[in-house]
Amino acid sequence: MHTQTHPLISPSLGTARTITSFHYGPGGGQKVYIQSSLHADELPGMLVSWALRRKLETLEAAGKLRGEIVVVPVANPIGLNQQMLGLLAGRFEMNTAQNFNRNFYNLAALVEPVIEGRLTGDIERNRAAIRSALREALNAQKPRTELESHRLALQLMSFDADIVLDLHCDWEAALHLYTNPDLWPDVEPLSRYLDAKASLLALDSVGNPFDEIHSFCWSDLRTRFGDRYPIPNGSISVTVELRSQRDVSYELAEKDAQGIIEYLTHRGVIAGTPAPMPALEFAATPLAGTEPIVAPISGVLVFRAEVGTWVDAGKEIADVVDPLTDRVVTLTCSVAGVLYARHVTRFATAGMEVARVAGSKAFRTGSLLSA
Repeated sequence: MHTQTHPLISPSLGTARTITSFHYGPGGGQKVYIQSSLHADELPGMLVSWALRRKLETLEAAGKLRGEIVVVPVANPIGLNQQMLGLLAGRFEMNTAQNFNRNFYNLAALVEPVIEGRLTGDIERNRAAIRSALREALNAQKPRTELESHRLALQLMSFDADIVLDLHCDWEAALHLYTNPDLWPDVEPLSRYLDAKASLLALDSVGNPFDEIHSFCWSDLRTRFGDRYPIPNGSISVTVELRSQRDVSYELAEKDAQGIIEYLTHRGVIAGTPAPMPALEFAATPLAGTEPIVAPISGVLVFRAEVGTWVDAGKEIADVVDPLTDRVVTLTCSVAGVLYARHVTRFATAGMEVARVAGSKAFRTGSLLSA
């Protein structure tokens, strides 16, 4: 194992931040990139990364790593420093109000002006040519702010990875994940090993989140040039939502880290025989089929359904109780599916999204993610 330090632009006099990456296994084979807590207040991934590093150290010492595995346990030192009145506010950068998991460089747009002349009839040469063009394009970028340098540092570590896992969590949720529909056959074993309750598929949810900019690049280039040149799925990229913000425990971290190990063994990055693949409890569904449950009035929020459970259309999800007028509004879902996430607050404001249900039929367009 070796460690690398990636300095960020200093935002003001006397301050400096860095990102630390840990590199296991030999280069030259498959590359895996795993980061956690890009939203700095989503901490389960940090503990999973810690548990994963212990396992990788043992596997490396035993000579069982067939490729390079890069782990970035603390992907957002900027957000970790955003403490307000004792609360960690790690989702948005305070100077710009930008979501830390949006606005990454559009990799396809960076290479499209130059890539056509480098493509051939050989799929592996095309993989190498696209990655070479990506490296050149990213190295040519000139970040001006700490936030821009943060995004670039993460992308320079991950753009050439065969597998990219971005570990997040929700406010209150069952374990679920997001990925590109082109990748589902490659990602389904990960869903099984992690016991995901929802697997949400979208080619472009809008906003350039971290996992999508990796896979969308290859899908977009395939759409543009695939009728003339073979272009692979060059990056199996996934956002893994590790349940809820409060689900930080050694037991869960051990379980999730082992699930990742089994998946990497299944992919051949780790030598050995993976554990038998568990059944997938719920089928993958389009992210565009997810129904946001919205409170029409303000009041005390009382949930009537638990995360990770199947709900039929018309099921009561929550009540909003107005203690001034005695009015009670019951919120129901119009689609059948898994209630995979809900808000952590128990006070609703009018128009607030309080939960999401993973329906099987796409009906939404535009931006598909929450703020």
